[in-house]
Amino acid sequence: MQWRSQLADFLEKPSVVYSVIGLIVVNAIVLGLETVPALLSNYGHILHAIDKALLWIFVTELSLKLIALGPRKCFQDPWNVFDFIVIAIALIPTSEAFAVLRALRILRALRLISMVPSMKKVVTALLAALPGMGSIVTLLLLVIYVSAVMATKLFSQVAPEFFGDLGKSTFTLFQIMTVEGWPDIARGVMAELPYAWIFFVGYLICATFTVLNLFIAVIVNAMQSQFEDEQKQARAEAENEVLNEIRALRAQITALAQAR
Repeated sequence: MQWRSQLADFLEKPSVVYSVIGLIVVNAIVLGLETVPALLSNYGHILHAIDKALLWIFVTELSLKLIALGPRKCFQDPWNVFDFIVIAIALIPTSEAFAVLRALRILRALRLISMVPSMKKVVTALLAALPGMGSIVTLLLLVIYVSAVMATKLFSQVAPEFFGDLGKSTFTLFQIMTVEGWPDIARGVMAELPYAWIFFVGYLICATFTVLNLFIAVIVNAMQSQFEDEQKQARAEAENEVLNEIRALRAQITALAQAR
């Protein structure tokens, strides 16, 4: 129907899209202000009213999108499914049984991902990189596990609070992999075992500077592949448009020739 296409075009207008993005940002700010006790006690009713009003605006927007595109076409786009799930969570009554859902209202701010094209491209690239990350995750887990077994056997007597058992060693090595406080842990062990630095430096080089950089390489490669695919698609669309124009010109020339 023509009115549906007109409604879809209206919802895709830059002014409408930017307005929705602005309302999402305002909603995120309002939900953040609700965490301030002083503001909540003095202006809680105003903040709750704004939050509810914005929620129903989002419900209206998604309802119009569903009407314009139709259920089948609308839910073919995973981003539309994501938007509907986020808003549906906010509509569930926050009774005692569902009190945790109050905290999930901030998930509405994640709609910025589906509304801002640049964010959408980044997330799409991350999702495309997930299959390639499987082997890297396995490699990282293997490195941590082997290192944890070694650290438990080597340092359990020296630093039992960090390497007393396999679980503690695994958690400590994960912390060291993030380069958080690792010099203090290493120096504590080196006070008793001076050559322990060989283990820690080797683990950091292997886990942090090698394996984690592989993650970055896979993500960058996925983003580059996506960019190249978009360029190919754009070139193909441009070529098809040129071919259609050439066919139209040929048809016009043929029609003029026949008219003579």
